Amino acid sequence: MPKIVDPVARRRAVAQAVLSVAARHGLEHASLRNVAEEAGLAVGSVRHYFADHDELMTFTMRELSQRISDRIRTHAERLLAPDTRTDRRAGTEELLAEFLPLDAARRQESALWLAFTAAAHTRPGLRPCAAEMQANLHTLMSRVLHEARRAGGLPGDMDVELESTRLAALLDGLNLQATLLPDRYPPKLLRQVLRRHLDALRAGN
Repeated sequence: MPKIVDPVARRRAVAQAVLSVAARHGLEHASLRNVAEEAGLAVGSVRHYFADHDELMTFTMRELSQRISDRIRTHAERLLAPDTRTDRRAGTEELLAEFLPLDAARRQESALWLAFTAAAHTRPGLRPCAAEMQANLHTLMSRVLHEARRAGGLPGDMDVELESTRLAALLDGLNLQATLLPDRYPPKLLRQVLRRHLDALRAGN
C-alpha cells in the first residue's frame, strides 16, 4: 500500500528546512536543491508541493510570521481580556518583550525575519507578508495602548496612534541592533530600554 502523505504537513516540513538552511548559512543559500537535501527529499518532490522557488519562499515567510503571531497572541489574549485580573503593567511588558531577541530561539527567529524582510525589497512576492506583519504590529500596539489608557494607566490626552508608531519603531530598532550586535545589546539592556519607554509613556513623556 502506498504511503499516504499529508500535503499540509509536507509543505510545512519543507518550509522548516528553508528556515534551517537560512539559519545556518543565510537565506541566499536556501536553493531548492539545498532545501530538498535538508528535508530529505528529491528536488522533484519539493517541486510537487511548490510551483517554484518564489512560492516556497513566500510560504515559508508566512509560516514564520504565523509562528511569531501565535506566540504573541497568547500574551495578547491574556492581557486584553475584558475581565483580566493580571497586572496590566507587567503583562504589557511581557507581551512587548516577545518581540525582542531575549533568548536563543527568539534571536534566531529575529534574524530569519530580518532576512526575509530585507529580501522583500527585491522579491515582490514577499512584500505583502512583510507589510501585513508590520500592520498587525501597529494594530496590536494601538490596542494595548488604547486599553491601558482606558484603564487609567496612561494619560487621557495621549495620541495613541502616534505612540503606537513610536513603540513599534522602538521594538523594530531594538530587534535590529540586538540581532546584529548581541554583545552590545544583551537581554537585560533590552528590557531596561523597554521598561524605561513604558515608564515614560505612563508619565506622559
